[in-house]
Amino acid sequence: MCGIVGYTGTEPAVDILIEGLQRLEYRGYDSAGVAVQVEDGLSIVRRTGKVGELARACEGLAPASTCGIGHTRWATHGTPSERNAHPQCSCLGDIALVHNGIIENFAELREQLAARGHQFASDTDTEVVAHLVEDAYEDDLLAAVRHAAHQLVGSYGLAVTCAQEPGRIVVTRQDSPIVLAHGKDGSYVASDIIAVIRASRDVVVLGDRQFASLDAQGIRYFDDNGEPIEPEFMHVDWDIDVAEKGGYPDFMLKEIHEQPRVVRDTLAGRMVRGVLKIDELGMSLEELQLVDRVCIIACGTSYHAGLVAKQLIESWARIPVTVEVASEFRYRNPIITPTTLVVAVSQSGETADTLAAISEARIKGGKVFGITNVIGSPVARESDGVIYTKANKEIAVASTKSFLGQVVSLTLLSMVLAQAKGKMTVAQTRLLFRELADTAEQIERILSDTTAIEEAAQACKDATSAFFIGRGMGSAISYEGALKLKEISYLHAEAYPAGEMKHGPIALLSEGFPVIAVATQSPVYGKVISNIRESRTRGALIVAVATEGDEEIIKHADHVIFVPKVRDAFSAITVSVPLQLFARAIAIARGCDVDHPRNLAKSVTVE
Repeated sequence: MCGIVGYTGTEPAVDILIEGLQRLEYRGYDSAGVAVQVEDGLSIVRRTGKVGELARACEGLAPASTCGIGHTRWATHGTPSERNAHPQCSCLGDIALVHNGIIENFAELREQLAARGHQFASDTDTEVVAHLVEDAYEDDLLAAVRHAAHQLVGSYGLAVTCAQEPGRIVVTRQDSPIVLAHGKDGSYVASDIIAVIRASRDVVVLGDRQFASLDAQGIRYFDDNGEPIEPEFMHVDWDIDVAEKGGYPDFMLKEIHEQPRVVRDTLAGRMVRGVLKIDELGMSLEELQLVDRVCIIACGTSYHAGLVAKQLIESWARIPVTVEVASEFRYRNPIITPTTLVVAVSQSGETADTLAAISEARIKGGKVFGITNVIGSPVARESDGVIYTKANKEIAVASTKSFLGQVVSLTLLSMVLAQAKGKMTVAQTRLLFRELADTAEQIERILSDTTAIEEAAQACKDATSAFFIGRGMGSAISYEGALKLKEISYLHAEAYPAGEMKHGPIALLSEGFPVIAVATQSPVYGKVISNIRESRTRGALIVAVATEGDEEIIKHADHVIFVPKVRDAFSAITVSVPLQLFARAIAIARGCDVDHPRNLAKSVTVE
């Protein structure tokens, strides 16, 4: 997900664009850029890194310019670099545009444009759109953008400016957000309301395949055929602080609701013409084939993502996997060889224990691969290869969307290893990838009705302790459910493989003691039901997370939270969402600050 801003009016454009990009930086910050109209054409500045780098580069830039567009980027096509940063330009440099989304047919379009003599200066899918607009331009930017958009397959939010049409910006969208507003000093466009609210509290959310033409006097709207349409205004009554939360009461809930987008963004561009691609892996097929052991090192929530990956890698690739707490790994003498793949997982990419573990693994000759959310972070720099989770900025201390991004990224890595080892065919990979992509929509279904989750939370809010149990993949995700509850509600919780209950923990059960059981359909479903019965006969209050359509579970649980049916391998993705919401609901009921739990920080950069 990238950030788009645009302004045309009576005020200096550069300052407004930079301010807008700073508000949108949570949407991506591997690079940023602006294009402003000047007397002799367009002036374009692009920089890698955060918006602050761009702001410094733009000091004193075109103070008289009152029209321009800007962008802050998460890379999907092309590595983070100035050449791949937006705005992207036409051959002559007189048309510039910014883009949010994925152009799925960019390779075919690029080939056609190159055959017509267009020369490309980047590796992005976005650049083809600039050349398409140039190809169609005949003194009417709106008509040229419409012509280009009709050739695109995929998702896009576009803002386009042209040197030949001073003071004008044309925008359109398909499956990527575009918001517009007109104020006393001009017209604004952005990919989020937060960047246009300074202009007006009455905004227009552009519809799919609609177009808008902005100038200092106002904004005109058009349908897909170029016919004028009347816009539908939405009044925004939040203050800036609430606007940053997107209308949600807290950042945690906002970030939970962003998880479908995280799944889609993390998977974007990974399946290319039927082939799974992780170019950032930094390992050849031959090197992958030599891997005889995987060691995952992580802390906290990231460690739990590693537990999920262990099950997938061992099941699919048939390679033994150990999951190590980074703070322990660094103080012992772990067995690492040149054929060991060490996978370091860290949301921030700067966790001190994980960085120290990476150094230890390197000394022993292991190949290190990073999973992180922050481009250019120490983990990314110290690793031989890296997958970025595309969760964007996560503000709430308790990780939600970054955890899901890690699980999806590790699932991709598991599939790549299985392919390299000859344990998974191309057809199987394509099927699994499609099902993995479908989890985004399944999460949206879960988020659409949280009544059962809230009722279960009310039943458990006054407890002093709780157990989370499951088997197989359910066991792995139970650990994360327990951690979330502890982190934000301060209610003591522990997780156990369900079969371990009778080996000690069951002694703690008493009347009303909450037991949260992951009981989705799986090969061990019957065993989990037996463990639920054992707990219920001792007075436990049972909250079960189960698969839609399961009538049997209703007989054994006091509260049932249903999730859509998915392959067991992907159940950690869907089950984690209600467990996050369950923890949050209990924390709210107990009067806790869910965004800033006591004694915790977002990144642990010291021992």
